[in-house]
Amino acid sequence: MSIKKSQQVVDKWINDHGVRYFNELTNMAQLTEEVGEVARIIARRYGEQSEKESDKNKDLGEELADVLFVVLCLANQTGVDLQDAFDKKLDIKTKRDHDRHHKNDKLK
Repeated sequence: MSIKKSQQVVDKWINDHGVRYFNELTNMAQLTEEVGEVARIIARRYGEQSEKESDKNKDLGEELADVLFVVLCLANQTGVDLQDAFDKKLDIKTKRDHDRHHKNDKLK
């Protein structure tokens, strides 16, 4: 599914099930919370922190999907065409970073 289509699906879901979008500040706080949940899993599962028994069954994919959902909500409610923005950003990064990363000894 394209990002554009994902934005449309989220908008339909909000209108059919969510009543309305939370305001932008609430969604920003929710995004921060969701990113924190992703960070917790990464820190414990892939980092040096010990993973609590209660965290072992947490699904990283589900938490990343929560982040994506809120990002799509924020894009919708602020009028951002995220597909267009992402395509432009990928083009910029491709032009700017291709040689830089290949020449980075830290990545070899």
